[in-house]
Amino acid sequence: MSLLRPLDPAFPIERQIPIDASPVVLVNVFTLDQADEQTFLEVWQDDAAFMKRQPGFISTQLHRAIGDNPTYLNYAVWESTAAFRAAFGQPEFRAKLATYPASAVASPHLFQAVAVPGICVA
Repeated sequence: MSLLRPLDPAFPIERQIPIDASPVVLVNVFTLDQADEQTFLEVWQDDAAFMKRQPGFISTQLHRAIGDNPTYLNYAVWESTAAFRAAFGQPEFRAKLATYPASAVASPHLFQAVAVPGICVA
């Protein structure tokens, strides 16, 4: 991956990973050149298959933005930041980042559900 651009520059993923929380949702927005879209999809699928085998992984879903420009949003649910941290730190996964197209920019961030009475549960 050519670039990781924090969704929140004041609190990048590197600062979120050490915080113990559970469950957590990784939201990762990817932008890339249209010419790299097929390569991106192949590499992302390989990454997702790797993550699916990791302890604490619950699920993932990839979404493509409506329109001509390839912008993707990945939504992945993990049992905890500890599980995500262990998977994210695996040398095999770290090596996979280099296989993304050079134009790909990722903006990862971890979230927790918020309870809103009468609307949603945490």
